[in-house]
Amino acid sequence: MRLDRFIASQPHCSPRKARLLLASGRVLVNGQAVRDGTCDIRVFDQVTLDNQTLQTGKPARFFMLHKPPGCVSATADPQHPTVLDLLDEPDKADLHIAGRLDFNTTGLLIITNDGLWSRRLTQPESLLGKTYRVETEAPIDPVCIERFAQGLYFRFENLTTRPAELELLGPRQARLTLHEGRYHQVKRMFGHFNNRVTRLHRERMGPLTLDPQLQPGQYRALTPAETALT
Repeated sequence: MRLDRFIASQPHCSPRKARLLLASGRVLVNGQAVRDGTCDIRVFDQVTLDNQTLQTGKPARFFMLHKPPGCVSATADPQHPTVLDLLDEPDKADLHIAGRLDFNTTGLLIITNDGLWSRRLTQPESLLGKTYRVETEAPIDPVCIERFAQGLYFRFENLTTRPAELELLGPRQARLTLHEGRYHQVKRMFGHFNNRVTRLHRERMGPLTLDPQLQPGQYRALTPAETALT
């Protein structure tokens, strides 16, 4: 919500009075005087007027989880355990998953209550790559490197995938970096060459790399430096 509208929504206030309060520097957002009423405030921001708290500000929470196989990337599921079941945290209903993983796909999963931050991490427009370690049933044809870099046509969506970087690690192992997240994209890309993915593990999302100290099912809070997304 815009700050001026938030102030005007308070009891015994009006749009004109809100503008005067802002111009006088009496409104603080996170401890700093803000005179621009058009700036947006979120539930995480503390807003005060003459030392009176109008909004306390909800703490933003960010967690890195090493997702194990056989676990659903969802907040609730009637049949299977979910990744939120692995978290021993209060108010888990406020959290959501930034970039889901398939049922048996393992690796880095980010869970947060900050929707704006998670969109910056996952939207293709942010150009933040997602890196996976891939194991396949048959040897990987080196021609995949060039074809993945060019983009593959997906008939169902009538689109061509964005350029992806493929690094061969062995006859049946590779590291793949995507800059989008289409439905079952990795499996479909290798399936284009009639090669079935037998294991998929996400190592990295943008600047965030899975902590090697985390065992499957374990998690930790992100550091302030990690949440900066620079």
